[in-house]
Parts: sequence; C-alpha cells; structure tokens
Amino acid sequence: MPTSQATPPSHNQLDTKAQAWSALFSEPMSDLVKRYTSSVFFDKRLWQADITGSLAHAEMLSAQGIIAPADHAAIERGMAQISQEIESGQFEWKLDLEDVHLNIEARLTQLVGDAGKRLHTGRSRNDQVATDVRLWLRSEIDLIGGLLTELQKALVEVAAQNIDVILPGFTHLQVAQPVSFAHHLLAYVEMFARDAERMADVRKRTNVLPLGSAALAGTTYPLDRERVARTLGMEGVCQNSLDAVSDRDFAIEFTAAASLCMVHISRLSEELIIWMSQNFGFIKIADRFTTGSSIMPQKKNPDVPELARGKTGRVVGHLMGLITLMKGQPLAYNKDNQEDKEPLFDTVDTLKDTLRIFAEMVGGQINPATGAKEGGITVNAQAMEDAAKKGYATATDLADYLVKKGLPFRDAHETVAHAVKAATAHACDLSELPLTVLQGFHASIEKDVYEVLSLRGSLNARNTLGGTAPAQVRVQIARHQMRLS
Repeated sequence: MPTSQATPPSHNQLDTKAQAWSALFSEPMSDLVKRYTSSVFFDKRLWQADITGSLAHAEMLSAQGIIAPADHAAIERGMAQISQEIESGQFEWKLDLEDVHLNIEARLTQLVGDAGKRLHTGRSRNDQVATDVRLWLRSEIDLIGGLLTELQKALVEVAAQNIDVILPGFTHLQVAQPVSFAHHLLAYVEMFARDAERMADVRKRTNVLPLGSAALAGTTYPLDRERVARTLGMEGVCQNSLDAVSDRDFAIEFTAAASLCMVHISRLSEELIIWMSQNFGFIKIADRFTTGSSIMPQKKNPDVPELARGKTGRVVGHLMGLITLMKGQPLAYNKDNQEDKEPLFDTVDTLKDTLRIFAEMVGGQINPATGAKEGGITVNAQAMEDAAKKGYATATDLADYLVKKGLPFRDAHETVAHAVKAATAHACDLSELPLTVLQGFHASIEKDVYEVLSLRGSLNARNTLGGTAPAQVRVQIARHQMRLS
C-alpha cells in the first residue's frame, strides 16, 4: 500500500549531508573531511541523468503501489522545477551535501516535503550513482559516435580529391613503395571505423540497469526493475546486486576504447606534423589551426596535432588510473569508486574536443561570410611525388617483373639489389638507368620495364582488393561513402 499522500515541506527537511545518518554520530564531520570527500563540484554534471533515473524510479514505485500517486506527481513537479533551476544557473550546489544526488534530493524535499523523502525507497546511493554514470556515459558515447562519423567523412572527402596523388609509402620511416595519398588517408578511416564499432559495443554493456540493487543485497520492496529499464531505454538489468553496485568495467572499457581512438589520432597527428615540416612540405594546415613563435617570425607550428599527440598520454593515463583503482577492491561498493568520475569525465571531454577539432581541421569549414567551404589541409602533390622518386620506391616492382619472367623471387630480389646499387652510384632513379645497363643485370629485361619502374605504373599494378591502385581506392571510397551516409 502507498505509505502516504504528498505533504508540504517540513522543518526537518534534509538540509545537510550529516542529517542523512546523523543519529548514529556524536560529532559533525570536520570541514577538512567535507572538502576531501565531497564530489559535488565535479559530479554535478550528472544532474540530468540523476533526475531521469529518479523519475523512472518514482514512476515504478507508484505503479507498484509503494508510494502514492500524489507523491509521484509531487516528485515530478519538484524535479521539473529543479531542472529549470539548474539550467538557469539558480540552483545552489552545497558542499555540505557532498554530491549531486544529495543536493537534488535535499532540494526536492524542500519543494515537496515528505514525498521527496519517499523517493529514496528501495534504492541506495550505491545503485543510484552507478545508474547515473551509465546513463550519462551512454549519451556521451552516442555523441562520440557522431563525431567519429564526421571525422571519417572528412577523411573520405579529402581522399576523394586526391586519388591520383602519389605519396611515398614508408616503412621504418624510409621510402618503401608508392601509394595513393587517398589510400593512405583511408587507412585512418578504417581505424576510426573500428573505434566506432568499439564504442557501440561498449554502449551495450554500459546500457544495463543497476538501479534496484540498493546498497549491495537488493531490497525487500516489490520493485519492478525491468519496468525501470524499459522506461530508461536500457537493454537489460544487472543480475547480481553485488556486481551491480561495484562494477566499473563499463567505465574501464570505455576509457580503453577512448585510449585506442586517441592512439589513432596521435598516429595521424605525427604524420601531419612530419608532412607539414619544411623537410617534407607535403601539406599545409590552415592558419587557424596553427600558431606562431614568440621569437621566430617565420614559424607556423602545428599546435593542434602536437597537443592531440600529448593528450593521448593523458587519456591512456586515465585508463591506467581506473584499472589501478579497481584492482584491490573487495565487493561491494567502496568509497574508492568516487575516484572513477574525474578521469572518466576528462576522458570524455578530451576525446570529444579532439574529434571535433580534427574533423574540422581535416575537412575544413563553411565560411559564414562567403558560404564557401574552406579546406583545413592543402596537399602539395608535386612534393609528394618528388619524394617518392628519391628512395627507389619501384624496386619491388622490378623484382616482380623478373619473377614474371621466370626468375625465383629470392634471385630477383638479389638482382634488383645490384641494380639499386648501380643507380645509387650514378645518383639516379632506377627508371633513369639505360636499358643496356638494366639488361646487364638480367637478359630478360626489355623496354616495357620502364612502365613497371614508373610511379604511376607501380600504383596501377596493385589492383587487388585492399590495394593502392586508384581503381581499388575508388571502390573503397564508394564503400565508405555509402556506409557513412
């Protein structure tokens, strides 16, 4: 049966944290401990999730006859006012109330009296905070998924404009073989596509309901936890109350996925930094993403990719911190878990900001004054092609040519090594060696070898699935465009 009808605010409302358990204690908490244990000034960002979870809980309590319909209505009315106060900046966050949950509950009790006190029936802050973090993170994962899509679209767009641009492909940071610049960019599209898949997978395990597990052992009230899960759009209910309140795997999984995404961004950053340097000169990054020097007027520094490279270490550090946080905790909830929020929050903020700025830096932006799109990256195709000619990038093509003439690959490899040595001695490319010189290395070499030794010929020859031939690159671009549309 419902416990009571809604009543007006009473004089013994929950005003301070101490009153939540003060009957057991003989002295108030010290100010130092209040500051040390308080989380309200960073976990207040959970307020929407806290109110959403509380409203779903209250609706279920009313449907189950645990609280009266009038209490439910009062809770809804009070929460609506609290939402308005927080959004308008009028809500007073109190250190004495420790966290977002008690701050909102105290204000609710001020507004609606005993109905506000009944909201906590059948739950604990342990399952409440676990629910709030999951709800909040679920929304953030959805935003991150959208940002990953935008970054992939930006990379695909630049790739589509540079299919025939020849870039020296590197191994060990030495010229290896020519590749399409578009093909190179699409490698990052593949990475970020996997990141999006990981985020979607993490979302499934995040989107499970702990609420109703109470402190650790469940509750004596006839809760309908599945109803709350459906109301909140969650995919299931945590099946073990001990695990429900103490589990932070979802936060660790997310931070691991975020770390890997930042590693991909860092790899891209490193290449942008190298390509932008005067020694390479492959690209230019728009001035709005660079900075100058306080002493050297000629400098344009790639601060955005450099900082992203640095922030990667920050996010990976948060992953290590969360893993270490959990490694020694016995079941069930421990106060240690308050320390999960700041690294998780910062990871989300860092990843979102980085993805947003990289999508704009790669893909450009619309100039509001002209309506035209201004690119973020300018490609110097000639510089790339010139660099590809410096490292005998078609040496493997000559070996393949000899294999097709019947020579075993290992013998062909050795033969081409002698040819490269000769070209090095003459300070020329393989394609610049006279035919008579090339035939001196093997009699089967004919005039058609020069098409094989050209950068364009090398590129076109790799026309297998996943290869760098422009025909294959166009297929991949079309696939990504369809996938991302």
